[in-house]
Amino acid sequence: MSVIRIFTTRLCPYCLMAKRLLARKGVRYQEIPVDGDPQQRERMCQEAGGGWTVPQIFIGDRHIGGFDDMAALDRAGGLDPLLEQIDKKES
Repeated sequence: MSVIRIFTTRLCPYCLMAKRLLARKGVRYQEIPVDGDPQQRERMCQEAGGGWTVPQIFIGDRHIGGFDDMAALDRAGGLDPLLEQIDKKES
């Protein structure tokens, strides 16, 4: 199971942008679709501390938030170090 998880819906442009950013970084992730699945949506909401919108992104045990949060983390230089820690754990 991947250490990076992203809760998504099919028609969400922010979900697509988040997946593209992770793909550009060359990391694997587990996509968890929540469209039409109230149990997965509830699980996402609980794990995200009430976050109901998609995407909800987790790197390891850390809740990153949505795409804007992940993009801001990347611009600040904080995303790559998190991803490198994940890579080392998977090796």
